[in-house]
Amino acid sequence: MTETSDTPPVRKIVHVDMDAFYASVEQRDNPALRGLPVVVCKKSPRAVVTAASYEARPFGIHSAMPAMRAAKLCPDAIFVPPDFSRYRAVSAQIREIFHRYTQHVEPLSLDEAYLDVSEPLIASPSATETARAIRDAIRTETGLTASAGIAPNKFLAKIASDWRKPDGQFVIKPRQIDRFLTDLDVGKIPGVGRVMRGKLEALGLAKVGDLRDVSPDVLRERFGRWGQRLSELARGIDDRPVKSHRVAAQISAEDTLREDLPLAALAPHIAQMADKTWRNYQKKAERVARTVVLKLKTSDFRILTRSYTPPVPPASQAELTDIACALCQRVDLPVETRYRLVGVGLSGFVDESPAMQQTALF
Repeated sequence: MTETSDTPPVRKIVHVDMDAFYASVEQRDNPALRGLPVVVCKKSPRAVVTAASYEARPFGIHSAMPAMRAAKLCPDAIFVPPDFSRYRAVSAQIREIFHRYTQHVEPLSLDEAYLDVSEPLIASPSATETARAIRDAIRTETGLTASAGIAPNKFLAKIASDWRKPDGQFVIKPRQIDRFLTDLDVGKIPGVGRVMRGKLEALGLAKVGDLRDVSPDVLRERFGRWGQRLSELARGIDDRPVKSHRVAAQISAEDTLREDLPLAALAPHIAQMADKTWRNYQKKAERVARTVVLKLKTSDFRILTRSYTPPVPPASQAELTDIACALCQRVDLPVETRYRLVGVGLSGFVDESPAMQQTALF
């Protein structure tokens, strides 16, 4: 069929994901660690794993795992404390490489980003070759490896980048989308975690192809807007553009406590996290945060969050602390419950506060 002016051009999206980034930086900078099971983790018996090298992963070690469990799984693992200032410096170096190839870069974290290379800044025969050139430049200039996924949209590119890890790349062309998705496990869909996967499998929807066979109306009725989104992704539809300037969705801080504590003893720790969050907010935020979020993790690793949007956004660290502490009253777990982690966040960003908007009416 001949392409008309109404037919949108096919995007060429690359998702670049650094391989075991934090652990790889440690191995690069300390040759004695190369080839060994390295675990990046705070020096605390109650810490959780930040990252694990590929040598550590066959033992079952992965990020967010309790450090003590990681040590049991691999007694020979070498634990090193994270150095985020160093990781940020390397990440900035990698981001500079991205911008040589395209103006459209959307960082997701220190170690991954989406790139729209539909119109690259270099002469390149294809998006595949552009991705290969980017990975080669990263290897040459940083001594690190990256994997890449190339596809017509962000959803598919992110899945593809994991397909040939480490140090590989995978392409999903438009004509290959249906075949690629048919037998893909629903757990590969971003946002489908263990609980959601169980719900889908209970309905006989174990593969993405199974989802595609279900009417969008049925999925929407069962799961609301998320059901509509699932239906679109099952068909390979994802119209989100690569956004070069990503506005922070949340600014937060959290910490694992030295010992499990009851809810009534958390106020000082909430105050510490509120102070850290407020200082980051003052330095980084370009907009006004309206919502306060309290995050808690119980001793059995259950995560719960409580949030509140006051009529007027918090204007000081003290107000943030007061609201976060008050959110404890909305935690309805048994009084004997113990908590191992506390976090405080700010979200719901707007261009200006409601009070400012109200003033502008008069």
